[in-house]
Amino acid sequence: MRILYHHRTAAEDGQAVHIRSMLRAFRATGHQVEEVALVRRGDGTVAAGDPGAPEARRAAPGSPTAASASARSESGDRWSLWEHLPRFLRELAEYGYTASARRRLRARGREWRPDFIYERYAFGNAGGLQAARALGVPLVLEVNSPMVHELSCTRGLSFPRLARRMEGHILQSADLICAVSDVLAGMLVELGADPARIIVTPNGVDLADFDNPQPAAARAALGLGKRAGAAADAGAGPDLPHGPVLGFVGYLRDWHRLDLVVEALARPSLSAAHLVVIGTGPAIPALEAQAQDLGLGDRLHLAGPRPHGQIPALLPAFDIGLVPAINPYASPLKLHEYMAASLAVIAPDQPNLREVLTAEEDALLVPPGDGEALATTLERLARDPALVRSLGEEARRTVETRELTWDGNARRVCAAVEECL
Repeated sequence: MRILYHHRTAAEDGQAVHIRSMLRAFRATGHQVEEVALVRRGDGTVAAGDPGAPEARRAAPGSPTAASASARSESGDRWSLWEHLPRFLRELAEYGYTASARRRLRARGREWRPDFIYERYAFGNAGGLQAARALGVPLVLEVNSPMVHELSCTRGLSFPRLARRMEGHILQSADLICAVSDVLAGMLVELGADPARIIVTPNGVDLADFDNPQPAAARAALGLGKRAGAAADAGAGPDLPHGPVLGFVGYLRDWHRLDLVVEALARPSLSAAHLVVIGTGPAIPALEAQAQDLGLGDRLHLAGPRPHGQIPALLPAFDIGLVPAINPYASPLKLHEYMAASLAVIAPDQPNLREVLTAEEDALLVPPGDGEALATTLERLARDPALVRSLGEEARRTVETRELTWDGNARRVCAAVEECL
């Protein structure tokens, strides 16, 4: 099939990973893809846990990647200016983008004649819908959050009634909606979407990236040496009396509740455990201060942001992958990567995660925000290396058997589109 892929994403974070991964997956599963976007995502790298890391920081001068990085650096400058606009002007510009998107998609579509438009839903944008109607092709809308609700709770909205009306129109009109969780799908139905036209496509992984784990090399790359790291030999599994390595990947905010993990590490039963954070974020200084106050400074390792392409090779440094908190409708990218890397996972016991995880089989689930339960669960894993191994093995098996991969998502989308045609 011929897919016209549209997005409005400028940030360098998990959104960019999702976009690049789906572009690759559509092509890998035999389809032709043409990208229409403000910032093209078809090449380059992205730093895990760093929403603003331009590729220019890593690209060799004069290389094709460097040229792309330079353009993206300019985009980053524009993004910085955008962030300082008054809220009402930002909203008007977001609504105004519809005309630009419609024009660009119609022009490319008339030349290229796609079978459908695949669009990552963005606030205030009806351009994909209008172009699809003009071209006479289906619109497939990828929805990662209830955008109007989310923005109302974060930055606020200047024109809330207009926002709700436009979102409802887009959701009701899309030919197919790809929601990242069943919970989100239910929310979209409440906003007017037809449940018969919704499929669930959670975040995924490329399994081959995780097929050759090298724990010792991963620990060395993170600067852990031999003072931390439970896996003594590659493939031998964790040797937890020497101390489990707990890991978190992402852009760290206070609501991620890593403070509960640091608090747990102060327990004598977890005195050999280490916490590694790959990423940056506004919660880092407070986490550092907390660790110092508790005398744990030497057991908190801040690795900083790393290119996302390095993450599969770095995850084998961990024994336990942490998702201490997540919003109630998300599909965390880090969760699927932990699972693909055969890590034991600790996550909140909430519906959107139970869509993927089975308690006591491929993960241990704890009540959201319950520090005591989290600490007790960490102690349990520290005492039971066999459980760590079995949880990790089952997590990987879940990804394989349920095809929680980007390629799997591409196949599901195209199969659903064929039913629409």
